[in-house]
Amino acid sequence: MIVDKLFKNIFYSFLAVGILWLVYFIDMVFPGSFNEHGIVPRTREGFWGIFFAPFLHANFQHLLSNSGPLLVLTFVLLVFYENLAFQVWTTSIFLGGFLVWIFGREATHIGASGLIFSLIGFLLGSGLFRGSFKSLFIAVAIFFLYGGILWGVLPNQEGVSWEGHLFGAIAGVILARYYRNVPETLRRRDNHDSFM
Repeated sequence: MIVDKLFKNIFYSFLAVGILWLVYFIDMVFPGSFNEHGIVPRTREGFWGIFFAPFLHANFQHLLSNSGPLLVLTFVLLVFYENLAFQVWTTSIFLGGFLVWIFGREATHIGASGLIFSLIGFLLGSGLFRGSFKSLFIAVAIFFLYGGILWGVLPNQEGVSWEGHLFGAIAGVILARYYRNVPETLRRRDNHDSFM
């Protein structure tokens, strides 16, 4: 049972990252560029980029640098917050992207880093808001693994959507606060709780 769940979580983590790679290679084959469909703040066309941006990457290095953290963070989310994983993953895309659409610079914002920062924000925020030993342990582990990249929320690097990083992290903390009382895992009924 535990082994089956572990393999399922590994599968879904690789599937999430695999979608990014699939989109990247399809974009290489077809004429034009999918990257035109990223988030363009305060434009009607750019609004739809909220849903597309995390799956679009400027080049192979961009894709590669996002793949490892997304794989690890998705796996951690699935293992320790299985009851919330899908909601957090999908809502992070929308909420973080929406904030970029409202407040971001006039540019095309693409890449999964906003989602990555949102997952980091959620895992760190859950440690703060839940206060359980497990959530605190996960938060500390994530901080040691990825705390250094939190400098990415500052506008200090040319050609990088620091807004995606900042608003992704904010979205993650908001979700951690919102879901703070929702159980991390579904409770299993034992035979004594069965009803006809």
